[in-house]
Amino acid sequence: MPEFPYFIVILHNIALCIVLCNMFLEVEERSKMTKLSVNINKVATIRNARGGNTPNLLQVAKDCEAFGADGITVHPRPDERHIRRADVPALRAVLGTEFNIEGYPSRDFIDLVLRVKPHQVTLVPDKPDQLTSNHGWDTVAEQEFLRDVLNDIRAAGIRSSIFIDADVRMAEFAAKAGADRVELYTGPYAEEYPKNREQAIAPFVETAKRVRSLGIGLNAGHDLSLQNLAYFIENIPWVDEVSIGHALICDALYMGLKETISAYKNCLILKK
Repeated sequence: MPEFPYFIVILHNIALCIVLCNMFLEVEERSKMTKLSVNINKVATIRNARGGNTPNLLQVAKDCEAFGADGITVHPRPDERHIRRADVPALRAVLGTEFNIEGYPSRDFIDLVLRVKPHQVTLVPDKPDQLTSNHGWDTVAEQEFLRDVLNDIRAAGIRSSIFIDADVRMAEFAAKAGADRVELYTGPYAEEYPKNREQAIAPFVETAKRVRSLGIGLNAGHDLSLQNLAYFIENIPWVDEVSIGHALICDALYMGLKETISAYKNCLILKK
């Protein structure tokens, strides 16, 4: 029997192995890529302006997922000026990606998240009447309080994240309190970026390296945009997740939601 057909079979098997290896590497690469969680607070703000259900918050959240978002973030504030308490379980019921709820850990907030059981809870130190999150926790001064809250969240099987400034000591005490992740407050980075991006990123790189050495996860959020996001990820490629809302929704007014999410996802791809 001629040997030539066996040679063809061998080549075919080698080619198949190469294809499978490339597929595996591509899947592994995607799993390591920073995830995009779309904050839909501003969508709720528009809805609430007229008192009806337009835009439909649940549909927008599902569309964000369909357009490539890796998760959805909401911040149900006590005054319900955007996300309402009733929105939270309704969103949990329809979402297929990761659900992140952020907020100040009042008793009402903790009761809500323990009932809804999102994938992640991000604790922010906002006062009830605060316009937006503009600083991180003092994890040293609030160590005992945060440890008790994190114990409740952990017992429910929910991943926790603590909102902190780019400060090595704050990261260390967040880990000491038992946080699974920290979220770096990137407002100062966004403000400094147009003036001196190297100077803007420096404290974030320092803190991110310490976070990695502590063995906890790393998120980032606040005022990240199409202008500054790629540089942030280029310098800190081990960020697990970015949460972006205000800038993304503003861009969507001009670009459309689908194209905007695609553009933000593209910023998260490391350029080789």
